[in-house]
Amino acid sequence: MPGMVSRGRGRRTINEINMVPFIDVMLVLLIIFMVTAPLVTPSVIDLPSVGKAGKQPDRVIQIVIAKDDTLELKLKDKSTKLNARDVASAVKTAQDGDAATPVVISADRSVKYESVVKVMDTLQRAGVQRVGLSVQLGK
Repeated sequence: MPGMVSRGRGRRTINEINMVPFIDVMLVLLIIFMVTAPLVTPSVIDLPSVGKAGKQPDRVIQIVIAKDDTLELKLKDKSTKLNARDVASAVKTAQDGDAATPVVISADRSVKYESVVKVMDTLQRAGVQRVGLSVQLGK
């Protein structure tokens, strides 16, 4: 019930907001935060450093997708032309049983993204574990 003030002839209500409950709640929250803040331990993030980085692989299989969507498999100094169907079997043969050998896909700028994704999908369905994309930094 709002406070009533009687002045003379009539009774009028007070049109002011009572701030006391608001201040009480804020002080209780302040005390709670002050008590719990020292108990919270900051988490430690383990960032990678240069010393922890893995070494470069000594053997990388590279698949090059040309402008006309032809595929070429490069292994060291040797390169062979491929069909889209023969990509998985050629990579498996080039890996020599080592499934951890990385395969890098390089594509020309004008090649559709769909062609690159199809090659990636074919390799991953064939069980190739490490498939990556080659990128060229802008100048």
